[in-house]
Amino acid sequence: MNGPAPHEKHPMQGFPRMCFIKNTVKNPNISIGDYTYYDDGENSEDFERNVLYHYPFLGDKLVIGKFCAIATGVKFIMNGAFHKMSGVSAYPFSLFGKGWEKVIPGKGDLPYKGDTVIGNDVWLGYKALIMAGVNIGSGAMIGAGAVVTKDVPPYAIAGGNPAKIIRMRFNEDEVNRLLKVSWWDWEIEKITRNLEQITSGDIKALEASK
Repeated sequence: MNGPAPHEKHPMQGFPRMCFIKNTVKNPNISIGDYTYYDDGENSEDFERNVLYHYPFLGDKLVIGKFCAIATGVKFIMNGAFHKMSGVSAYPFSLFGKGWEKVIPGKGDLPYKGDTVIGNDVWLGYKALIMAGVNIGSGAMIGAGAVVTKDVPPYAIAGGNPAKIIRMRFNEDEVNRLLKVSWWDWEIEKITRNLEQITSGDIKALEASK
C-alpha cells in the first residue's frame, strides 16, 4: 500500500475532522496541493470560510503546497480587507452607494500585497492568522495564535504577534539541501519507501533515498 488516496475527502475512517481539502475547495483562486489537510471538528470540508475578504474582482490567489498540516481556526486575510489609507477617513463610503459612490477608490488607491503563498510541508498552528501577500517557505512551522505579517523562510519556526522567527530548524546548508531534495515532489511510491528517512533528522540518508 502507498498511503491514503489523495482524492479522499476524509482519509481517516470514522474521523471526519481531518479533511484533504484539495477535494472540497471550489474557489478557482485557491490552490491546494495533494495530502494537505485541515483539522476541524465543526466542519473540516468548509475550509473556504477561513479565507476572508477574498473578492473575485481583485484576482489575488491563495496557494498552499503539498503535505501541509492546517490546524483548527487558521485564518487567511486576503487583499479585499484593505481600506484606502491616504484620506482623512478610511471608512468605505463608496460601498453603500446612494450618492456615496462618487468617492470609489481609483486603481492604486487601495493597498495590494499580491498572492499569499504557503510552501510544502508547512505546519500552521491553531488559530494562526496569515496576512495577505505573505510567503511562508516549505518546511516552516507557525505557532498557535501567531499573526504572520511578513515572509517566513523555509524551515523556520515563527510565532507571536506580530510573528517573529524563533529559530531555524536546520542550518543554511541543510535547508538548501532539503529544498534540493524536495521529497514532496517524489512519486508516492518513493515517499512510502522512504518514510523513515523523511521523518528522521538524517538529511544524508534522505539524499541517498531511492
